[in-house]
Amino acid sequence: MVFEQGAGIPLVFIPGLQGRWEYTRSTVEALAAHFRVLTFSLADEPASGFAFDESRAFESYADHVRTAMDAAGMERAIVCGVSFGGLVALKFAASHAGRAAGLVLVSTPGPGWHLRKRHDLYARMPWLFGPLFLMEVPFRARPELLAALPDAAARRAFTRSVLRTVVAAPLSLPRMAARARRIGTYDSRSDCARITVPALIVTGEPSLDYVVPTDASSQYAQLIAGAKAAVLASTGHQGTITRPDAFAALVREFVDEMIPSSHRGQVA
Repeated sequence: MVFEQGAGIPLVFIPGLQGRWEYTRSTVEALAAHFRVLTFSLADEPASGFAFDESRAFESYADHVRTAMDAAGMERAIVCGVSFGGLVALKFAASHAGRAAGLVLVSTPGPGWHLRKRHDLYARMPWLFGPLFLMEVPFRARPELLAALPDAAARRAFTRSVLRTVVAAPLSLPRMAARARRIGTYDSRSDCARITVPALIVTGEPSLDYVVPTDASSQYAQLIAGAKAAVLASTGHQGTITRPDAFAALVREFVDEMIPSSHRGQVA
């Protein structure tokens, strides 16, 4: 199942570790003001309608992106992935080079990234420790929310929106845990050498990303030839949903600079 919104240059938006695209709805809507946006739940989510192959892991995720594009009639598109979704986007751009017109990686775990010991334990026994991990999130996220949403009313509205999404699109702790453990199996460094399209690497501010160190994510700006780096101010790991309009503006600026208007007809 895919969701499509907007018009213009095609852009595929790949969600993060939670797996469900609904958690990034505000981001999709902001991007849709500039692009024809295609999104979906990750391949290993039942809602995706895709037969995920665990033995092929990230290759299977990339196959799902291709299948979704085929179903939507998209031959080429800007491919944008957030956090875990950034690894999926990278794998797709490396293995389906003719289908990616550009690559945007947002707060993506860097080469060699691995779970902390405590979180690895959570991931191995998600039904036992998953609730504890979820209880930690509001406390760890608070500094970022205060910076990105200084207005208390805006923070309350954001929290209500997240809670509504949790009810409408329930998270699966076991599937999230399995994805977290797959990160360490992916050789992202090798795939970086295969990227030949324009790339944008986006991070939040170093002191505000409580999930993935920004210096690790920033490595992609050196590993991918010609990649451009950008920092989404006053945000951390959740910048695409706390400041979706600012993020969409960054992506639009990148596309305007890297894909000349005379060539945009080739991105369809």
